[in-house]
Amino acid sequence: MLRHPISTPVRTSFGVMHDRPAVFIRIEDTDGAYGWGEAWCNYPGCGAEHRGRLIETVLWPLLEGRAFDSPCAVHEHLSAETAVLAIQSGEPGPLAQAIAGLDLAMWDLCARRAGEPLWRFLGGTRDTIGVYASGLNPHAPEQLVARKWEEGFRAFKLKIGFEPTRDLENLRRIRDAVGTPAMLMADANQAWDLPTACQRVQALAEFELGWLEEPLRADRPWQEWRELATHTNTPLAAGENVSSQQAFSSLLDSGAVRIVQPDIAKWGGISDIQPLVRRIQKHGLQYFPHYLGGGIGLLHSAHLLAATGGSGWLEVDANDNPLRTRFCGRLATVGAGRVSLGNAPGIGIEPEL
Repeated sequence: MLRHPISTPVRTSFGVMHDRPAVFIRIEDTDGAYGWGEAWCNYPGCGAEHRGRLIETVLWPLLEGRAFDSPCAVHEHLSAETAVLAIQSGEPGPLAQAIAGLDLAMWDLCARRAGEPLWRFLGGTRDTIGVYASGLNPHAPEQLVARKWEEGFRAFKLKIGFEPTRDLENLRRIRDAVGTPAMLMADANQAWDLPTACQRVQALAEFELGWLEEPLRADRPWQEWRELATHTNTPLAAGENVSSQQAFSSLLDSGAVRIVQPDIAKWGGISDIQPLVRRIQKHGLQYFPHYLGGGIGLLHSAHLLAATGGSGWLEVDANDNPLRTRFCGRLATVGAGRVSLGNAPGIGIEPEL
């Protein structure tokens, strides 16, 4: 469990991050093979300690000394053994996030033991992927965009859902800073109800956004999302706050969302998300993984994206986070909006904590 202070808080429509936490997980088998994973813990600020304790006191005792045939078998075992506990405790989310982190560590372990990069171990044929700079704060975002452009990024996602005039002015400033070659997206972080969203999308039309993310709460009926889609040509994006196969089936069948964004550290790990990506692609939709944490989970997201192909990009938080930059390996080197993952075993790094 790690926590790093930051000088500039990360602001969203629902809260502020004053530091950057991470829960990094190392699993080792009886033969000495090991792997690294990460559990989602961004909000609220105490989440890292909580997920860490769940892993230590609840989940690890279910794994220690047992043999499993695959990471999927581990994921199934942990999910089944904690299903009633998740109901009883009212904490299905934290338990799912802790299980996801262990799942990622198991996949890294297996890829390292096989001597293959994770992207190839998962069936991929190429190690290069597109990336975009995410999490742009509402205060002077054009300055951060200019720096990220110099680093090689060519697509950017702004946090909106604040005062309407401020949202539009920030989008204009970003567009003026990088011009039309850059792809621009917006994330409302579930800020609006349906009437407000239908009004706001009209003003956003001038920016020709690549997508509008979570304009409505993730628990609103898909009928509302379909209604909103009739008011805009901008693709709608969602998925980071969807947390079951059944719920993703409803999303895919809704016809309202064109960009699907599951988060492997928040629910499902690779074991559940890899088959989900195949379903997303069969529906003719695009897979753009959500991620906003430390470097280890970001690397896992990158390797899964490379393995599954498609035209999606990796979300890379543009805000200061030493727990990301120190542990993200080759993802720190961006050229013309793309990165290469290389051929080192597993996720490709040896973390030094």
